[in-house]
Amino acid sequence: MAWTAGALAAGWLSGVLVRWLARRRGGDRRLLWLLHQRCHRPWVALLVVGALYTSAPAHNEVARGVRHVLLLVLIGVAAWLVVRLLYVMEDIAFQSLRVDVSDNRRNRKVRTQITVLRRLTTAGVIMLAFSAMLMTFESLRTFGLSLLASAGVAGAVAGLAAQTMLRNVLAGLQLAMTDQLRLDDVVVVEGEWGWVEELTLTRVVVRLWDWRRLVLPTVYFTNTPFQNWTRNEARVLGAVVLHLDYGAPVQELRAEAHRIVEASPLWDRRDWVLQVVDSTPWSMVVRVLASAADGPSSWDLRCEIREQLIAFLRTEHPEALLRCRTPAASSPEELTIGTAPVPSKPTRPLATSE
Repeated sequence: MAWTAGALAAGWLSGVLVRWLARRRGGDRRLLWLLHQRCHRPWVALLVVGALYTSAPAHNEVARGVRHVLLLVLIGVAAWLVVRLLYVMEDIAFQSLRVDVSDNRRNRKVRTQITVLRRLTTAGVIMLAFSAMLMTFESLRTFGLSLLASAGVAGAVAGLAAQTMLRNVLAGLQLAMTDQLRLDDVVVVEGEWGWVEELTLTRVVVRLWDWRRLVLPTVYFTNTPFQNWTRNEARVLGAVVLHLDYGAPVQELRAEAHRIVEASPLWDRRDWVLQVVDSTPWSMVVRVLASAADGPSSWDLRCEIREQLIAFLRTEHPEALLRCRTPAASSPEELTIGTAPVPSKPTRPLATSE
């Protein structure tokens, strides 16, 4: 009991000391507060379990069993503390890697890599602790024939079941280390447009434009082509396509598009152009390109340009807008408004029964 009381007192005093230093120190205040918040409980638990294990007797079978259980708990608590320390290191690294700035591509890349490495290291620590627990049993240390016989079938089944998970884990590492995908990237997958909200070793969660979530395995992004709008930079070039009559005044339309783009705060003041890019037997195809800082701004800018150009044409040049035309009737007796020809009288008399 004395060892346990001493461990509790040491844990309490260490917490008081860390809080006092956090109030006193300037630059290290955030680090000390994170250490206290994340690591205080596992630290106290490690001290208490370590004190109980040290003071536990081993003079009979029951005592040795209790001591063995305490050893298992001690290994688990030590792994808990190491995992918490990994979270503290991640939080400290994220402080200097802000993503709420305009040019955050490098920061998002490094944050993604740190997150993936932390999760991989956490999994390694847990597996190492589990292995250490198993090694405390004599039968598992000697790897007897009975253990191999009982675990052979289960190991084969587990190996087959883990193939998909291992492929996803390797794909997640490939995405993070090769900078193919990062958190908050703007992507188009499965015909849907959205942001990468979560990237783990096994799955990628994409927040769609309408706030739905699309969950995909990481191996999808290594085997299937997808669009990454922020691969090198967040800047996006948006396109607006209009089908107009051949009589549309292109120069006046170009001047109006220039005015709209210049007046819009969504334009990044870099690139824009209006061109006739194609023609059909019924219309000419006019395309307006305008650059924006990111994907959402580009979408709003395209909508703004499209709305104002259509309003300009409807007011100033309504003849430039295409209209749906129906073929001329073959005779005055035919109806011409969206219906089939209707004869004026029956073509033959109706049959009657006698």
